[in-house]
Order: sequence, then structure tokens, then C-alpha cells
Amino acid sequence: MARPIEFDYDDVIERATHQFWMDGFVASSVQKLLDATRINRGTMYNSFGEKEAFFKSCVEHYNSVLKKLMDASLGNQLHKAPAALTEFFQAIVTSVPAARRGYGCLLVNSQCESIQWDENMAKLIRESFTTIRKALLQRTRELEKSRALASGVSAEFAADQLVALYQSAKLGLRAGKSPKQTLEHIHFSLEAILK
Repeated sequence: MARPIEFDYDDVIERATHQFWMDGFVASSVQKLLDATRINRGTMYNSFGEKEAFFKSCVEHYNSVLKKLMDASLGNQLHKAPAALTEFFQAIVTSVPAARRGYGCLLVNSQCESIQWDENMAKLIRESFTTIRKALLQRTRELEKSRALASGVSAEFAADQLVALYQSAKLGLRAGKSPKQTLEHIHFSLEAILK
């Protein structure tokens, strides 16, 4: 009887996430995933499923890391909304290791190529952004309640603007903008929605 192949699940997911993040869903062939994760084809299919299912697991892993970051910043009730928003955006730039900053964001990158996928894949990415928006909206509602938003800016509009800011910041980093330039852009945009 063949002995089951042993592997560290978290390590494989981390390596596969890195591969999808670096090259995207379409360009990450099964062979690239096998090379990146150091598992064989049978182990991949038996343990993680087809490439689409593997990608879904990686997006869930990426989202769990992002959720910890959101909980520590946006979810920190010791900070008022402006400080929590600043902390969140600071973290999305500085918490990523320098070697990976140029990858941008797995979610943003995937959104850009999702036209080539089926509806289930596009829905997975949309749901991830909905989660980010909900966390931002909680804080923009606080700002609205305390009348701290700029004239004519609603909590809903501010949340949409902040999701767009997240996306543009990550695209900027992928395009080679420095963290300093990115943070200057972020601070300018945050000030624009506040009184």
C-alpha cells in the first residue's frame, strides 16, 4: 500500500498564493503551481482540487491575512475613524515585504484579469472587495455621524472612494511607485473626504 504523501498544508497554500499573486490566475499554469508548492500533480488534485479550486483556497488565505490587518486597524475601537483609516492604508503599503510590494494585490490583479474567467471566479473577487468595503463603511458612517466628512460626501460615497483608493494604491505599487509616493497620494485622498 502506497504511503500517503506528507506536506505542510499552510506552506503549500502560502506558496501557491505567492504564485497566483505574482503571475495571476491565467499565467499560473498547473506546472508553475507544482514547481512553486513542491507537491506532485496527484497531491494537488487530491488535496486541493482543480486549479480553480486551488485558487479559491488561495484567495481565502489572502483574505484571512487581509482581515487580520483590517481588524487591527479599522476594527481597533481605541482609535477614532480618521486614525483607523490612516492606519489601515499605512498598513496596506508597509506591511507587505518589500520584495512583494511590486506584485500589487492578489485581489486587484485578479479583478483586472477576471474578464477571462467564469462568473464564479469574478464573484469570488467581488465578494472579497465587498468585505473590504463593509469594514471601510463602518468607519465612514462614524465620520458621517460626527459630521466629519467633507460637504456633500456621504458615508456610502466615501466608502466607495476608499475602495478605489485601495485599488489605485495597490496598482501604483505594482507599477513601481515607491511607498513614500503611494502614502502621499493616500494622505491627500483621505484629507479630501474629511472636513
